[in-house]
Amino acid sequence: MRPHEFDGATIPEWIRHAARQFGEREWVVLGDERMSFAEAERRSGQLARRMLAAGVGKGSRVGLLLPNGPDFVVAWLAASRIGALVVPICTYYQSAELAWTLRHADVHLLLTAPAVAGHDLLDRLEQAGGELGPSATPNLRLSTLPYLRHVWVLGPHERAWATRATTRLDSANELPATLDDEFLSAIERDVTPADPALLVYTSGSTADPKGVVHGHGTLVRHAHRVNTRRGLESSDRLYTPMPFFWLGGLHTALLSAMTVGACVLCEERFDPPETLSMLERERATLVLGWPYHGKALRDDPGFAARDLGALRAGARNAIPPTRDEIADPELRPNWLGMTEAFGPHCMSEMDRALPEAARGSFGPPLPDFEHVIVDPDTGRALDAGETGEICFRGGSLMQALYKVERQDTFDPDGFYHTGDGGRFDAQGRLFFTGRLGDTIKTAGANVSPREVELALETCPTVKEAYVVGLPDPQRGEVVAAALVAHAGAAVDAEEVRAKVRAELAAFKVPRILVPLAKDELPETATGKIRKDRLRDLLIERLER
Repeated sequence: MRPHEFDGATIPEWIRHAARQFGEREWVVLGDERMSFAEAERRSGQLARRMLAAGVGKGSRVGLLLPNGPDFVVAWLAASRIGALVVPICTYYQSAELAWTLRHADVHLLLTAPAVAGHDLLDRLEQAGGELGPSATPNLRLSTLPYLRHVWVLGPHERAWATRATTRLDSANELPATLDDEFLSAIERDVTPADPALLVYTSGSTADPKGVVHGHGTLVRHAHRVNTRRGLESSDRLYTPMPFFWLGGLHTALLSAMTVGACVLCEERFDPPETLSMLERERATLVLGWPYHGKALRDDPGFAARDLGALRAGARNAIPPTRDEIADPELRPNWLGMTEAFGPHCMSEMDRALPEAARGSFGPPLPDFEHVIVDPDTGRALDAGETGEICFRGGSLMQALYKVERQDTFDPDGFYHTGDGGRFDAQGRLFFTGRLGDTIKTAGANVSPREVELALETCPTVKEAYVVGLPDPQRGEVVAAALVAHAGAAVDAEEVRAKVRAELAAFKVPRILVPLAKDELPETATGKIRKDRLRDLLIERLER
């Protein structure tokens, strides 16, 4: 497809086009498994027909509890091709988080791996489902998860409540003759760019995550438009440890590669020695990761001996130096985005250093976005150079927040208020000044402080918990907590951390726990905690 042909396209059209244009060129690599664009089209077509045979169709909610790799890609494509709403689910989630997401998303069919990185996902599902167990059958009717009907496990298992499935081509699994490719094509023709395609969960500033809904047109169109500035090439072999269940991996790696026929290199887990060996063996040309990934790789004892000469750039300084590296970090091209925008909404040209006047900027808006900076207190639109809240509309702005009414999501003019602070200069370049709310951004993941506080306050010794993000050179922020003990009790940081680790995904577990007396907490005149001052207090304590 030429650039303008991506407008008005759908995922079914896109994968068929990619299969024709790129054929047997490698798209996704995981260990010894290598899946081409043509194979992805064939495998997803067969799985799509199996979903149709099971009663899954347009509007059905299909959850994916899968790690990066061909299985995720095939399952995502299969559900998308029949118009189902795909719900990627974080594989780091513990049972309570899984239960909340499955229920809030109304998941009908769940595709899951048996385990990820040594963690048994089926055990977690049994704890999440409550009624899942030896007496359950594959045709589920659970009061705790009332919309969930089927769980398909992509691998061996012994659960009576789940069905063994595969994304691989298997002639032994015959489908009804009526569910042939011609019928699938008829189904695909009735999928439109406006149809909801993706429901992605991201933590907000309250305890519950937000479900962000994007349509087919957004996924196809925005992936292409971002890549026109990013410059991914068909010869690239891109490695990312960023998960496909969040947009960092799905959009900026997988879908970007799909636009040009590039290859995405995956791993079961990020492990510096093994990762370096894979990068060398696969002749990786690009690395997309967060700074802590790059630091872990550079700090590995075997780093200097590795032949990484194929790398043409380090994403966000991931593995410097490479021949295209820009030494001054504030002159490196960058972008600002969020799940609600399906990735970047402002973006620099990524193949050149910023001019001095643009030092520290995040570039101009991408096509079709309209921005305004407003005073967060009054809503008044501000002029260039004035700092306020970043708001935008158009472009790839989400269709909705799931189960939230439109008037509670967008303002009367259709703008989405991001909670980010920033300003535009006279040349239309955006400068980001930080979050206006409480949300913590750690290694690319959003963390709701209140969610962590609630988990901490279930610990027997903890009476009150207050969570903030502290600056970190590698992760951007780390989760930190001030803990007030019950009278007569003492807080044991390791005991608290162990308990919370069993309830929350690892990225939410505080790395810093500081016991404080009640009278040490900075409060307003009305007794509310001043979290800005609490951050300063925790930093001061840590520096002692």
